[in-house]
Amino acid sequence: MATDPQYELVTSATDRLEGPLFLALPNIGLTGLTAADYLVQQLEFDQIGYARTRNLPTVVPFRNGELRRPIRLYASDNADCCVLLSETIVPVWTAGTFVDAVVGWLAETEIDELAVLHGLPFQHGPVEHEVFTVATSGFRRRRLADTDDTPLGGGILDGVPGELATRQFEGDVPPIGVLVTPNHPPGPDLDAALRYLTVLAEWYDLEIDTEPLRERSEALTRYYAELAERMAAMESPGHPARGTDASDDRMYM
Repeated sequence: MATDPQYELVTSATDRLEGPLFLALPNIGLTGLTAADYLVQQLEFDQIGYARTRNLPTVVPFRNGELRRPIRLYASDNADCCVLLSETIVPVWTAGTFVDAVVGWLAETEIDELAVLHGLPFQHGPVEHEVFTVATSGFRRRRLADTDDTPLGGGILDGVPGELATRQFEGDVPPIGVLVTPNHPPGPDLDAALRYLTVLAEWYDLEIDTEPLRERSEALTRYYAELAERMAAMESPGHPARGTDASDDRMYM
C-alpha cells in the first residue's frame, strides 16, 4: 500500500563501504547513539549516505543551527569501518521494513560484519557496568576469540536487532554481534557510551580520545547530584519553597 512505511538507503561513495558496520539507534539513555556520534566526530568520518523515508513521522534534527538527515551513513579514510546511526526512532512495527532496506543495501557493499550498539535499562548489579555480547557463532570466531567478552545470560532481542539476527540465520547479512550495556535514564548516559567506545577501540584497533566525553560525563554527574540535593532540600521542613509547585518542575532532569 502507498501508506506503508518505507526506508531506502542512499549512498554516494559505495567504494568506501567495506569492513565492519557499527549500527546505533536511539533508545532510552541514548547510549549507542551517543557513542556512535562521538566516534564519527573524533575520527572525522565523512557522511556518504542517508536513509530516505516515507509514511513515517517526520523528525529533522539539527546541530549548531544546521539541519541534518535523521538517519545517516558515515565512512572514514582513517578507519576501516562504517557507521550507520539514527536520531529518529525506528518503531518496532517497522523493523522488518527497515532491515529489508539494510539487507538490500548490504548486498551492494563489501561490509563483512555488523556490530549493533544496543544500550538498555535493565536490572543489574553495581559491578555489572560492562559491555555484554549477544552474537552469532561467526561473529564470535571472527571478533571475540581473543577478547574477554561477557556473553549476556539470557533474554530476547526485538525490533531492529532481533530482525537483523533473524536475517543472519537465513544468510542474508554478515555475522552480527549485539553489544548490550546497562544504561540509566533520563540520559544521555555518557558513562555507558564511554564503555562502548572503550570496547570499540580495543576490538577494532581504533584510536579514540575519550577524555572530552569523560569530562562531560563527570560534569553531568555533578549536575544531577547537585540538582537532587537542591530538590531534597526544598522538601525539608522549614524550607520556604516547601509545599509550592516549584519542586514539581522536573523537565530538566
